[in-house]
Amino acid sequence: MRRILFSVIAIFCSVYAPALNSTVTTYSAENCQGSLKPYPIPERAYNYPDSLTPVFINHVGRHGSRYPASAANCIAMKRALVHADSLGTITPLGENLLAMVEYAIDCSNGRWGALDSLGMNEHRGIASRMYRNFPTLFNNARIKAVSSYSPRCIMSMYSFTHQLSRLNNRIEINTDSGREISPLMRPFDVDQEYTDFRNEKAWEDTYNAYIESVIPTTALRRVLGEGYPIDDADVANLALIEYYVIAGMSAMEIDCDATNFFTLDEYNALWSCFSLRQYLQRTATTVSSIPADIASPLLLDIINSTDDAVAGRADYAVHLRFGHAETLMPLLSLMRLPGCYYMTNYFDTVAKNWQDFNVVPMAANLQIILFKSTGGKYYVRIDHNETPVKFGKAESVYTPWSDVRDYLMRCIPIYYQP
Repeated sequence: MRRILFSVIAIFCSVYAPALNSTVTTYSAENCQGSLKPYPIPERAYNYPDSLTPVFINHVGRHGSRYPASAANCIAMKRALVHADSLGTITPLGENLLAMVEYAIDCSNGRWGALDSLGMNEHRGIASRMYRNFPTLFNNARIKAVSSYSPRCIMSMYSFTHQLSRLNNRIEINTDSGREISPLMRPFDVDQEYTDFRNEKAWEDTYNAYIESVIPTTALRRVLGEGYPIDDADVANLALIEYYVIAGMSAMEIDCDATNFFTLDEYNALWSCFSLRQYLQRTATTVSSIPADIASPLLLDIINSTDDAVAGRADYAVHLRFGHAETLMPLLSLMRLPGCYYMTNYFDTVAKNWQDFNVVPMAANLQIILFKSTGGKYYVRIDHNETPVKFGKAESVYTPWSDVRDYLMRCIPIYYQP
């Protein structure tokens, strides 16, 4: 398949690098929740120069904190723990985990994948800060909001826009959602080349080699008991299921101290496996650029809407879009934003250079704010999770739109361009 870039060297490095150049991380237990981590509220607001006036905002956000996307992992973990109980191998720690998993299942029944109250609050907070940081932009403003058809994305959109309307009921807001928006917000479902990439699993050997090299199974044994029978082929998968279930508790507002179940070293190792899978499947890598390229229609939409605002053709002052981690990871990688794009053949270094908890925590967002200077020139500031970032060779977070536009267009493969 075109754009799959494996070479003999890349294959060698992907398979053997983890064993040869193992990298250990020491991230906090909170960060080891990875992309399941609730949204980190920014520590401060970022003012802009008096010479600039905000005139337009493009916003792309992930849904907020939610109940587990499906019952599969919780049920698999419960099944293993119940089996351990029936065999008499389950430990007291395992009994605690079983009670917690059963509670999570009870809380989630009828709500699997749904936005919870924390997720709603995350989006209300982002909306409030946007309104507070750019108040003049919302005077009698018209706002356009679109969402993936996923209920948690729709509810994220409504939580965000409802908060704006509470702050100023003179704002006009148009909302839309549905499968017709999937080419922008769910390209991972509709892009055929990505579907082929996913089905062919060109990344799988790289991922499996890393897993075999670093994944700890000691935490799993501490709950199931040393005498629990499990095949080597299954133990790594169940260890990751245990990680996913525990790491996701905070997003559904269940009080869970993960360090009761994992040492910090174990938690970091398990997190790195989970994060690497997302990196390989959802961003541009030396394996393939396809996972990032699928965000090209969305990036073109952002560019075109900003062009309309500069030309005075925009019908809206703010354009809001709500999707998934799988929407944002490709987009941020395609744009090559710092911390969101990393190319290497040494995949054990990924954990030090690309962290899903920084890239796409719950309610993660990209905001592209267009300013007009007193001299009539247009500038852009790009905020990732409400924090300004420099990109490309820019020396300031405020860059002329013409320069930003040229940079972003160069990010888009020619076959996606009009």
